[in-house]
Amino acid sequence: MPDTLEDFRAEIAEWIAENLPGELRGQPRNEDTICWGGRNWKFRSEAQKDWLERCHARGLTCPRWPVDYGGGGMSRDEEKTLRAEMARAGAPSPLDSFGIWMLGPALLKFGTDEQKAEHLPEITAGRIRWCQGYSEPGAGSDLANVQTRAEDMGDHWLVNGQKIWTSYADKADKIFALVRTDRDAPKHLGISFMLIDMETPGVTTRPIRLISGASPFCETFFDNVKVPKEGAIVGEMNRGWDVAKYLLTHEREMIGGGSGGLTTGATLSEMIGDMDMVAGADPVIRAQAMELEVDSLAFGLTMERYKDMAESGAGVGHASAMLKYYGTELNKRRQEIIMSARGSEALDWGEGLAAPWLRSKANSIEGGTSEVMLDIISKRVLELPSK
Repeated sequence: MPDTLEDFRAEIAEWIAENLPGELRGQPRNEDTICWGGRNWKFRSEAQKDWLERCHARGLTCPRWPVDYGGGGMSRDEEKTLRAEMARAGAPSPLDSFGIWMLGPALLKFGTDEQKAEHLPEITAGRIRWCQGYSEPGAGSDLANVQTRAEDMGDHWLVNGQKIWTSYADKADKIFALVRTDRDAPKHLGISFMLIDMETPGVTTRPIRLISGASPFCETFFDNVKVPKEGAIVGEMNRGWDVAKYLLTHEREMIGGGSGGLTTGATLSEMIGDMDMVAGADPVIRAQAMELEVDSLAFGLTMERYKDMAESGAGVGHASAMLKYYGTELNKRRQEIIMSARGSEALDWGEGLAAPWLRSKANSIEGGTSEVMLDIISKRVLELPSK
C-alpha cells in the first residue's frame, strides 16, 4: 500500500490513465451510459465491459468495502481521492447498483457472515442486480403500514402481496423487501427484511409509464411465492424496521447526492452540451445558472462533511432528510434552468432534455416526499414544537 495519501493519488491517477478506455472518457451520465450489471445485463460496448472488469479486479466498484467481498478496503480519505481522480480523468462509474447504494451497507451492518459471503461479492462484481420492495399502494410515506405478508410454512415462507414504484423491478435479479411476518404485532413491529429471487414462480412485474415516456418504476406482485428460509431474513425476524430505517438513510443520501436519477454532480454546460448556450442566455438565466453552480458546490461539500461524520461514528440520522430534500430541489432547479436556456428547442424530444426535466418531478416523491422530509427536518433536526 502507498505510504501517503499523495502516493496513493499518484498511483491511482496512473492506474486510471492506463486502464480507462478512451471512448468512455468524458461521456455524459445517462441511461444509455450507466452500467447496472446483473444476470441479463447487455454491455453497451466492449469498453464498458472492460472498464467494469478492470475496476472490479482493483476493488474500485465498492472502494470502502472489505477486500474479502471484492471491495477495495480503502479509507475514507482514499475513497475521496479516488473519486477526485476519477472526475479529473472524466472516468464514468464502472457500476451503479441498488446493491451498492442500499443493500450492501445494510448487509454489512445486519447480515450474517454467510449472507455477506453469498451476496456482497456478487454485488461488487456486477453479477446480480437488486431492486427495492418497500412502497405499497397503501404504504408509501407511511411505510410501516406494509401489508405484503410472509407466512411460516415450516421449511419456507409463503409471500403474498404487492409492491409499487419498484425501480427497475422488470430488470432486477433479486429484491430486498419489507414483509409482515407477524400481523398481530404493533405497526412498526412484526415486519421482516427479506431477500427474494425475482425468478421465483409467482413473482411478476408490470412497468408504470411516466410522463417522461420512460418506465423506471414497476408494480411488483407476489402470488404464493415460496421463499426458502435459509438466509432469507436480514437481521432479526420481526425487527426489519431497524434494517429499513438504516437503509432509508442511505437511499435519501443517494437520491440527494446525485445517484439513482439525479445529476447534481455535472455542470450545466456538460448537461446542456454547450457552454455558449448558458453564456448567451438571458441575464436572469445566467445569474440563476451561476447561483446554482455555487449552491451545487456548497451542497457537495456538505455531503462530504456528513460522510465524514458518518465515518467517525457520529452517523447521519435524520439529517439524511435534509440532504435528500435539498438535493432534490437542487436537481429540479437545474433541470428548469436547462430548459429555460434552451428555450423552445428543449421541447424537441430528440434533444434529450425534456425527458430528464419531466423525470426530475418524481425526485420530490421517491425516497419520501418533500413534505415528509420537511416534517422530519422540523421535528427531528430543528426540534421545533408541534402545533
